[in-house]
Amino acid sequence: MADFQYGSNRENYDLGLYHCGMEVCRPGHYYGPAVRDHYLIHYIMGGKGIFKYGEKIYRLEKGQGFLICPGKVTYYQADTAEPWSYCWVGFTGYKASYYLEQARLNQEEPVFRYDRDSALADCILQMVETYESNIWNETKILSLLYLFLTYLIDEAGIQPINRQIENRQEFYVKKVIEYVEMNYSRKIKISDIAAYIGLDRSYLGSVFREYTQKSLQQFLLEYRMNKACLLMRDRELAISDISRSVGYDDPLLFSKMFKRVKGKSPKQFRAYQPHT
Repeated sequence: MADFQYGSNRENYDLGLYHCGMEVCRPGHYYGPAVRDHYLIHYIMGGKGIFKYGEKIYRLEKGQGFLICPGKVTYYQADTAEPWSYCWVGFTGYKASYYLEQARLNQEEPVFRYDRDSALADCILQMVETYESNIWNETKILSLLYLFLTYLIDEAGIQPINRQIENRQEFYVKKVIEYVEMNYSRKIKISDIAAYIGLDRSYLGSVFREYTQKSLQQFLLEYRMNKACLLMRDRELAISDISRSVGYDDPLLFSKMFKRVKGKSPKQFRAYQPHT
């Protein structure tokens, strides 16, 4: 077994390696149920096993692989008769979900097959070898990670630049949600979201409203207030602390917006919340 981790601010990169390694599993060896805070791909080099996500159980073998998404409960176990051996790569970053979508991998479709050659395994094993050589080469390791994802994208039959999105509206909405999730605590404007996605602000607004029945401004406001509700349970946080945590430097403005969305002032709302 080989494994390593590095980096303290991986989420600030377009793409950042979290860890990688390989393992020859014992019969019945399992992991989980557990939740990860990053994307993690296992590629099976031999043997069999199961991967469980929600109510779905996938029976997998050599040449297949599976994706674990952040915040999702998963479980996987080696076969008792033919236990699998696999290599894995964990990563994060602003564009991680973008590359995975190009490879047609997401939480609804977490399983893939790649059995034309050993390229995927070779990429990961070279990452591990680079680390174990004691000559740190971040550029080489990241280039191998990009190459690994490129193989998956090519296998999915999608061109990285000119790919066709089956549901373009859904794609844009997902990117809006992705940006808001990462930046709701900052001072962001609708124009920032549009720039991130690369669309005209008015066009993005009309697409988002048609798909969700909400304006971008309304979604951002409601998202922030829902986060504020969760923070209300922590009695050590003052209302002003919560205000700053969801992107409002002015507590009075925050209170006004909170009441508009929730129908109560932050103080009134907090009075009915359980302590944490």
